[in-house]
Amino acid sequence: MDGVDGVLAYFTGSRVEVLASTHIVMPEDLRTACLALNQPGQDELHHAAIASIKLSHWYAEAVKQLLDQAQFASKDIAAIGCHGQTVRHQPRAGYTLQLVNGALLAELTGITSIVDFRSRDIAAGGQGAPLVPAFHQAVFGSPHHARGIVNIGGFSNLSALRPDCAPIGFDCGPGNALLNAWIFRHQGLQFDSGGAWASTGTLNMPLFNALMGHPFFKQPPPRSTGREDFHLNWLDAILIETHTYSLPPEDIQRTLLELTARTITDAILQFTPELEEVYLCGGGTFNLALVKRLKSLLSPRHVKATGQIGVPEDQVEALAFAWLAQRTVMGEAGNLSSVTGARGARILGAIYPA
Repeated sequence: MDGVDGVLAYFTGSRVEVLASTHIVMPEDLRTACLALNQPGQDELHHAAIASIKLSHWYAEAVKQLLDQAQFASKDIAAIGCHGQTVRHQPRAGYTLQLVNGALLAELTGITSIVDFRSRDIAAGGQGAPLVPAFHQAVFGSPHHARGIVNIGGFSNLSALRPDCAPIGFDCGPGNALLNAWIFRHQGLQFDSGGAWASTGTLNMPLFNALMGHPFFKQPPPRSTGREDFHLNWLDAILIETHTYSLPPEDIQRTLLELTARTITDAILQFTPELEEVYLCGGGTFNLALVKRLKSLLSPRHVKATGQIGVPEDQVEALAFAWLAQRTVMGEAGNLSSVTGARGARILGAIYPA
């Protein structure tokens, strides 16, 4: 929950070309408001609506930057695919909430806007996540090699792309969410640059084992998670329970890094051990300590960034939702029931015409 990534993409047949890209840091007041909405609070409906409006102005600014870079006008763009900001993900209760005001976004940009990609999959009995494996298969699939694509955002998810098999995919666990929250609490920083702070700490095994005891890690796919499961209050409770609250905070950061690395590794080894290659994308690829640990745990598998196979690691997620928006415009399904557990393929998204 640190910023918005945007790409301007041109699709022709099975080929995709990125014409421009941008990243805008989320304003601190908006970040605080969105984080607060992950937990029950007073007057939530009003606060969510206001946050959606602010987010939509922010997304519109990202669109403007992309158009300026590529020297395009609104009329040149077929559609915007906007995921929005997840504040609640409760597929077991039958809903997921991503904040964005699609009508306002269409008004601000003059471009048809497609939002709310996850709800239709959940309505069809699926998890609504992850949605990116269909895109990963289209762009990164190999006829010769079994590849894993690991997106490390706030939470980590895996797409297993195997020749002659339907892709599978699922959430692994916390990615950057706990790491970012912990360093923000102690140092006021949005993220641990390069994993430098975690590298000064020592792994604490009693704390690590307690964190690994979360029931999510025992669930088989299809599965998805979010801040409803993993948040600072949960971490604080574990620290008290294990009498580790007085540890140096950098030791806790190192242990949280191990949690991210080990849950990604365990997901691969337990459910997709046949993977020969693993490619990383998302903000977590810039955490050098985390990447080093993943390479060690996943050896002798080939572990690199998706830039090695055609898409820079910081563009994959935005490009995926551009691709999903194109599927919606074309009237084609965007989900994979082999991934989400939905009853079948569904056209995703709500369309707000320009």
